[in-house]
Amino acid sequence: MYDTKVLQCNSEGIEKAAELLKVGETVAIPTETVYGLAANALDEKAVKRIFEVKGRPQDNPLIVHISDISMWGKLVKEITPDALKLAESFWPGPLTMILPKSDLVPDTTTAGMDSVAVRMPSHEGARTIIAASGLPIAAPSANLSGLPSPTSAEHCVKDLSGKIPLIIDGGHCTVGIESTVVSLSGEPIVLRPGAITPEMLSAALGKEVGISHTAVEPMAAGEKPLSPGMKYRHYAPKAKLVLVESTAEAFAELLNNSPEGTYGLIFENDSKLMTRPCIAYGKEHDAESQAREVFAALRELDDSGAQLIYARCPDRDEASLGVFNRMLRAAAFEVIKL
Repeated sequence: MYDTKVLQCNSEGIEKAAELLKVGETVAIPTETVYGLAANALDEKAVKRIFEVKGRPQDNPLIVHISDISMWGKLVKEITPDALKLAESFWPGPLTMILPKSDLVPDTTTAGMDSVAVRMPSHEGARTIIAASGLPIAAPSANLSGLPSPTSAEHCVKDLSGKIPLIIDGGHCTVGIESTVVSLSGEPIVLRPGAITPEMLSAALGKEVGISHTAVEPMAAGEKPLSPGMKYRHYAPKAKLVLVESTAEAFAELLNNSPEGTYGLIFENDSKLMTRPCIAYGKEHDAESQAREVFAALRELDDSGAQLIYARCPDRDEASLGVFNRMLRAAAFEVIKL
């Protein structure tokens, strides 16, 4: 049991975080996407501690975070031309690339796969912590496995207080959902959608980038997850969540005639139609605002005591695919159309 400290993302906090990472500890750090539960990616014992703290299944691979390109070359067998083009276009930023791993990366970090997922966060504090530690850092979301991802230090405190020695407070995450994951082991394919869309990747590479079927449907029985966020129910509140594809008016009729304990997850300006309690997650047709707010809204609904949550479904276009993917998984793929 730890006496968990919360420090600001300043020179004191960065120095302490780096010090702990160097000795094999786990630390919650801010990134632009969500807060990450960080540990030395090359230390099997430290990586195993991540899985223990989160209660994360061992077959769910981790993303390795770097502070500069020189770290990347040591983690993979080869930085391919496609990977270099994407790095030049989108790093630092919310893009993770999967390539065949070098022998330096332990199997524990990659869940036994021969490839490794790597990204360079755009959050300056995150990169400074990584650079100060001198280590590539494995960092899945800093929450208990399956719950909505943390987008503030307060969320980390709620889930991990007593389980880790330090949480670095870097404010609210500006992107709000996890990075786009693209596999470059063969033809480029998006395994997990995020703020960097397939259209943006295609433009940077000058060729079509596909989207895995797992972005919008469950994995098949026996299918192995190649990326975080593919296999398990993720991002979910404690209450049952159901996505509703409908107009605001049809949604209001469903929600307003639902039993006590039912809450709505809606868009801004919908609330005037609702008589049941509701929380908004951004503006309709505005993927960026939805991404920034969706996880905090799901956590707030849990705190409100919701027993059943009906959520207005986001758009299904490329810009909204990241938010749609997270909500589908949080709802265990239960969607009703009105």
